[in-house]
Amino acid sequence: MEAIKRQRIFLSLYFFLSGVCFSTWTSRIPTIKANFNFNDAELGTVLLFMPISSMIGLPLSGWLVSRFDTRQPMTVAIIMLCISMSFIGWAPNTLALIVAVSLFAFSMRIMNIAINTQALTLQKLFEKKITGGLHGLWSTGGIVGIGISTLFVAFDVGMATHFSLVAVIIIGVAIYSYQNLLTGDRSTQPNSFKGFKPDPYIVYLGVIIFCALLCEGGMFDWSGVYFKEVVNERIFTVGYLIFMICMATSRFASDWLMEKFGMPKTFLMSSGLVMAGITLAVIFPYFWTAMVGFCLVGFGAAPVIPMTYILAGLSKKYSPGVTVSIIATYGIVGMLIGPPLIGYISNAVGLRIAFVSFALSGFMLIPISQLFFKYQKKMQD
Repeated sequence: MEAIKRQRIFLSLYFFLSGVCFSTWTSRIPTIKANFNFNDAELGTVLLFMPISSMIGLPLSGWLVSRFDTRQPMTVAIIMLCISMSFIGWAPNTLALIVAVSLFAFSMRIMNIAINTQALTLQKLFEKKITGGLHGLWSTGGIVGIGISTLFVAFDVGMATHFSLVAVIIIGVAIYSYQNLLTGDRSTQPNSFKGFKPDPYIVYLGVIIFCALLCEGGMFDWSGVYFKEVVNERIFTVGYLIFMICMATSRFASDWLMEKFGMPKTFLMSSGLVMAGITLAVIFPYFWTAMVGFCLVGFGAAPVIPMTYILAGLSKKYSPGVTVSIIATYGIVGMLIGPPLIGYISNAVGLRIAFVSFALSGFMLIPISQLFFKYQKKMQD
């Protein structure tokens, strides 16, 4: 098999495994909430340690992708991700849970930077866009993870057993796949954050991905709780599952959407779908209306991340490692701040009202994306 095709296949597998790992943890958050008897604010406080840990990992992740081939930090990170996920399942008390969740977020930060840096490098070797498909496989992995969680919840399988089984399988597959990943992708461009000055091009993209992932992160962590406590559904993972199915479908279609409609219009469509979906689920918090609403949010949110990373890779000022790390910083902060924010708002005014925050973050995609494209056009003229 041609080397470039093999590298794409195994990078795709890493995206898939990362999605499985992440959704495995998030789909059992309602279980954690029940096991530790947390209220919404207490759960939000535990989740708050994730963005803190992720920010601690920022300088290390940027250094790793400039010092080593990206496959090395990718593999170490996914192993750490699995180990920390197992620790979450076995945590005997709140302190142990916080430590495990913090390690999970730290590992996820390194994984996110390394895998997207390699994706940008590989994209340059293909004539057609592949980024949307790669992120689609992350969402597909998410579907598989939620599907497994749904079965385990239905059959009352303990969370510790669940997490440990998934972790062992992912570690084995990741180690086997390592030798087939892209090599020699250390950038020859400046990779240091030293002397970094805010660049409007990167800042606009950062705010876009922050808004998108604030919504996504909140949906990841609170969809199950919403279906359990607001919709009153016993198999509470179904809302999260349908959200991820629609997100995966939309991400696989995102490369086509970008070619067909262009990125400016696709951003507008994404924003409209997110707002419509959240509005439907909040106003009519019943099983089928909530399912349709979560579908629309999944369809709308999905294209934003691949589009933003593609645009980040076009930066003339910084290397892919630095641009991805900076953009991902905004994104990961949005993804990890969203869940605790919803927890605090929910504790004050209720979970239904708290979900309106996602509609607001979806709306912000419109003005920020339009400002970005105006700036981009100005720089090209």
